[in-house]
Amino acid sequence: MRARVSWTLVLAAFLAFPPFQRERVEEMGFGQIFRIERMRVDPALTQALRSRWDTEASAFAFPWGHMIPRLEDMSRITGLRVYGRAVSGYTYPCYHDLAERLLDLPVERRSSLVPRVALQESLGLYEAGKNAGESEDEYLARLARVSQRELASEPGPQADLDLRRFLVLFLGRLLFATRGDAVHCRFLPLLEDLGGVGGYAWGAAFLAHQFDGLSVSERQTSTSSFYPFLQVWAYLHLPALGRGDLARPGFVPIACRWDSRRDTRHLVDQLERLQKAIDSYPYLDVVWQPYLGEGDEGQPWLAQARPYFGRSVWLHALNLVLPLNLFLTQRSLGLRQSVVEFPVRDRFRWPGRSFRGLHNTTNWRERAREQIENWERKGKGVDVTGEIASLRALLQSAVQDREAAQRQTAELLERVRGTGAGGASSSQSAGGSPSLMEARLTGVVLRAEEAQRHLEERERDLELAHDHAMELQGERDRLRGEAQATRSERDQLRIRAEAAEAQVAEMTRELATLRVQRPPGDQEETLARSLQQIVTDIGRSRSRSRSGASVSRATGASVGQYLAGSSSRQRNEKEERRRQGEGSAQDGRGGGEMLPPPDRQEGSGESGGGQQGDL
Repeated sequence: MRARVSWTLVLAAFLAFPPFQRERVEEMGFGQIFRIERMRVDPALTQALRSRWDTEASAFAFPWGHMIPRLEDMSRITGLRVYGRAVSGYTYPCYHDLAERLLDLPVERRSSLVPRVALQESLGLYEAGKNAGESEDEYLARLARVSQRELASEPGPQADLDLRRFLVLFLGRLLFATRGDAVHCRFLPLLEDLGGVGGYAWGAAFLAHQFDGLSVSERQTSTSSFYPFLQVWAYLHLPALGRGDLARPGFVPIACRWDSRRDTRHLVDQLERLQKAIDSYPYLDVVWQPYLGEGDEGQPWLAQARPYFGRSVWLHALNLVLPLNLFLTQRSLGLRQSVVEFPVRDRFRWPGRSFRGLHNTTNWRERAREQIENWERKGKGVDVTGEIASLRALLQSAVQDREAAQRQTAELLERVRGTGAGGASSSQSAGGSPSLMEARLTGVVLRAEEAQRHLEERERDLELAHDHAMELQGERDRLRGEAQATRSERDQLRIRAEAAEAQVAEMTRELATLRVQRPPGDQEETLARSLQQIVTDIGRSRSRSRSGASVSRATGASVGQYLAGSSSRQRNEKEERRRQGEGSAQDGRGGGEMLPPPDRQEGSGESGGGQQGDL
């Protein structure tokens, strides 16, 4: 009941917000929660599921195998984001100063709890109790109307303060609620930057909180957190339990479609019936993949969430770091469940429930660095190797069953053929009818032949599935090999290109030095030809690597322009030196004589003088 009241209070505060504040909440990815109808709490169903929870495996242990609420369940049922940054950071032993600065509310020393009444009244939620004779809609409308008078109507510091208070109420009282009257504010450090709140994977954090809540004592019947998720998950996967009504088909998120079915029996009777129903639940009625016929219409968040579906990954909610072991429930991924070995102790050692680092200042991004990196890599996909091993075992079992059925059929046929005159007399002496005995034997033979045909069909199906799995594994290995070869070739080309570029740079510097010192032309020409060859090699190497094509063209063009300019300057400098040398020779014979033009034959000094006289 307390969870339903908390939901009403949070919804009233959301409806009281002005439009710009509601848009901010939508952008953070929380808007879908407020579209879900306030269904009744089903404590019997919650307790029955909790009794089946395996804490070591973080999974439900049902008679038909393990089942685990997945990130796809969270995304489709609630609409919460399961992508983005992990909800991780610092936890502190005392939030007093932080709460005064960001919430302007009192928090006791050495505590993370905000008084519930003070937090509700800061949002204008006065007189939160329901009046006698007041309907649910009237109650909600009255709370929203009163709250609206206390909230800021324009953007500014007061609006930011209102939004942080609302988020603390939403996260601490509804989504990540704990037992007790006060409201925790452990997520407050992540709310300081309101613009970054929407970048966190709050849906994945809520799934970790659900796993932690299922690990508490089976005797606890109260439901404090956002209960519709687990109830709707059971409606979808275990429909034969009959605990939900599909009232609004087609609505999204999926939780909007369901209502909790009313059960007026005592809680103890309900729980006993549910336990028996789970123990005798028909295996064929278990729905492993309830979303096969679902589209993505009206659910834009699924596009970014889909890369996380079907992955075994670590879930983070500050001090909660829990594994999502999808390899235990491969049938939910459309695979055949293989036999797996689950370690007794998890490799991530973390403190017990009474501590968990909350009594000290703890940076969970550092303490759980490996698990944070696992989340950033989107975890690990479920390998098909286990599926292949399982198919092989099933195939061998089917072959053995078929051989046993064939032997039994042959024995029965021999018994039928041997039933003759002697069989008739023995049947009469036994008080039975020969025709009745023959009919019974014939029925047994027919059933055995039917079982044999069924086993043969099963064997063919298993062989096809096994061949398909082997093809997938072979294709995967081939692609991995091609990718490795491509990476090796790319690395070699990059190394060669970098070495050639270094040679180009070195020889360019040498060319510049030689040009300044004016060395003999053949040395400069030799260096220029070497440089041009290196540039050609770079171009060939770059053309074989798509990533470096543009660099090769740019490098070749720039060096080619430099070489062209260098050759032109070289010819000009040679001509200038030749002229200067001849000018010096003429100066030794007579300073008044002019040099002949370059395209004429030079004569003696007299002829040169005569030509000048003629001019």
